[in-house]
Amino acid sequence: MGFYFEDHLSMAAQAGLQVERTLDTIVRRYRGHNPPHLPSYRPYQRRGIMRGKDYRYVADFNAEFPDAPDGALAYAWGRIWSEGRSEIKFDVSCHCPTHVYQAGACVFQSTIFEERYPESRHRLNLTLEPGWNHLVLRFKKTRAGFGGVFGTWLGKLPYYFLMPTPERAGHEGWIFTGPLRQELAVIPGAETSEAATGVTWHPQQGWSAAEKKLGQCRRIFGLVPGGCAVGWTRAQFLRPGRGEYVLTGECRAPITVTIADEIVLSTRKPGRFEAKVRVPFGIWDVMVRAACRGQDWGYELTIKDGRAPVNLLSPCQLQGPANPWMYLGPLAADQEFELRSLRDLNKLAPGLQGDVYWRLDAPDTWVRPYNDNPLYGRWNYPLGVTLYGLLQASRLLGSGETQRYIVDHIQFCCDLFDYAMWDRQQYGGATNVHHLLTSIDSLDDCGSFGSCVLEVAKYFELHGAREISDYVADFITNHQVRLPDGTFFRKDLMHEFHEDTLWADDLYMSVPFLCRYYQLTGEARYIDDAARQFLGFKERLYLPDQKLMAHVYDFSRKMATGVPWGRGNGWVIFSLSELLAVLPSDHALRPELLAMFRELSAGYLAQQGASGMWHQVLNEHDSYPETSCTSMFVYGFARGVQYGWLEQPEPYVRAVFRAWEALNRISIDRQGNIHGVCRGSEFSFTSDYYKKDLLWNLNDTHGIGIVLLAGVEVLRLTQHLQKTESASAAVVKAPPKKSARRSSRPALGTAAK
Repeated sequence: MGFYFEDHLSMAAQAGLQVERTLDTIVRRYRGHNPPHLPSYRPYQRRGIMRGKDYRYVADFNAEFPDAPDGALAYAWGRIWSEGRSEIKFDVSCHCPTHVYQAGACVFQSTIFEERYPESRHRLNLTLEPGWNHLVLRFKKTRAGFGGVFGTWLGKLPYYFLMPTPERAGHEGWIFTGPLRQELAVIPGAETSEAATGVTWHPQQGWSAAEKKLGQCRRIFGLVPGGCAVGWTRAQFLRPGRGEYVLTGECRAPITVTIADEIVLSTRKPGRFEAKVRVPFGIWDVMVRAACRGQDWGYELTIKDGRAPVNLLSPCQLQGPANPWMYLGPLAADQEFELRSLRDLNKLAPGLQGDVYWRLDAPDTWVRPYNDNPLYGRWNYPLGVTLYGLLQASRLLGSGETQRYIVDHIQFCCDLFDYAMWDRQQYGGATNVHHLLTSIDSLDDCGSFGSCVLEVAKYFELHGAREISDYVADFITNHQVRLPDGTFFRKDLMHEFHEDTLWADDLYMSVPFLCRYYQLTGEARYIDDAARQFLGFKERLYLPDQKLMAHVYDFSRKMATGVPWGRGNGWVIFSLSELLAVLPSDHALRPELLAMFRELSAGYLAQQGASGMWHQVLNEHDSYPETSCTSMFVYGFARGVQYGWLEQPEPYVRAVFRAWEALNRISIDRQGNIHGVCRGSEFSFTSDYYKKDLLWNLNDTHGIGIVLLAGVEVLRLTQHLQKTESASAAVVKAPPKKSARRSSRPALGTAAK
């Protein structure tokens, strides 16, 4: 049996060493498991318990109920979905005596020590069962406080809760009681309605009786003289051909109605209306533009097919109970725009007092996008290198469909950038799309994926790519913290464990982007910055006796860990090859960087295992064979041979093909699943952490793209060596000419100068 699966299930057993078949199988598996679904859209009420900048929920019951007496109780109730049995880290900061209940059982009860320090955080490991999991928190008011902060332990790994009752299905957030004098008789849970608890739950869900008498535009937007608003729904017209339907209703101010982008009704004054319209079969957008004349405004609209109302649908498949209409405004009434231009849910609209987004006919309630896809449409550093690998593999394979998939993913990220930044301001800091960019505090958040955006933009038109790239460049250049010599390090982070450290990983999180941004702008300062980083990192992480790099330098201890983690070293050689490929030949640092490449390559070559793989801890071969670092050494060595960076290329050629064979035999199964990729890491001064705790995941995005890139470079190296051999043979066979000069092309096995 192989290390990760039976030998007969390997890609090597199925396809031998046919690089294109391996790449095609991996690409197809990835796309098949990550279809390009749109985000989910949920109602979001901007009041009550909301998430803050650290992505935890803030229950400030002192502010919510300022007159609550000491000893009063308040309950918060939410639910979270789990696909299978799993675990989450749940953080609690106690501002008063606090209980946490899961599935009706108490799993945490604060003591005076937790309550003494309300800013301190206490982590619970909660096991989630498949399906809905209900959590309830109970807070007891004291003179010192009332409420708490709770949720994810780390904003880089956000999760969110949904309101738990049928009345509010689909809404993000928590519902909560007002101050109670005594405990609830039963802790609420699955299948419990709000009414069944016998208490009132907040936030207020519906309009007051007086508000219901107003037009919905006035309820939502207030009185806005000179303003207008747009309502949008979709209607299902089921008569074959072009059927006849009747619009009826009443408006409180002038309105214009379009169906399928054709004006079917326009009124000049308030009152009832009725109109016959002919509409083709199908589902069509229905949009209403309503004007505010300084008085009540809004409308009621029904579309009838005979006596039966036409079925109305949410334009965004809004989660929760049927809510077919949503509203945008206030816009300038004198502004000329086509209604169809407002239907892009990735975009904001220019309002009277700043950008606006869609709302619902409920108090302080907006439509909010949530990217619930595990991978598609997301922005993070492993996906940056994954899409980079998919791009290069699909270009080599000639797969236009995969290239379109990549472009759509990145275009979605570019399209949502402005919305995400607005969302951060609108709702307190925690976003559900682009949470890394909106909460940016490290190179992890931007550099890898930003580099991928620039790479894809070389071949395809991407709207908004320059704007998002400029944002990334500004962070790296002007905001990322540095040591006095300009070297990047980690400080002032949301993730406190990383504070005051320098990671080998960060060379990939910065250098490839700087190289591509240099190519885009032509400004030498970016390539100079990239080149200098290697010198700063080498000074602090290099292990000269082994020609390897330690994973992390810890400034609090003023020392490096001394552990040569496999992927950390892989990031270094990978990134150095990206730099050398574009660094000008006359750059002052090029000789030193070439020497570094050769030194590291020699160190890595010496650590290749008997199987052909490299190991999780490079110099400890009892650690598991690790797929991502093996792929990055393949990539670096193959490029080193092709570009002539290695003075003695033969052993590196052999290492590349031994490793590629091993990947196909040990790590890649016949279905295109990739095994043996170390999960995302923390760091330690002991190799036991990397060997025994930091284990591998199946199809981890830290490795998929890197395996693809390795395969692409194996094929390119093969073609390079074949061309070199053909050129050498041609020179040998050609009749000598007395006046001929010696060829300047390096022969196979010699270095290009």
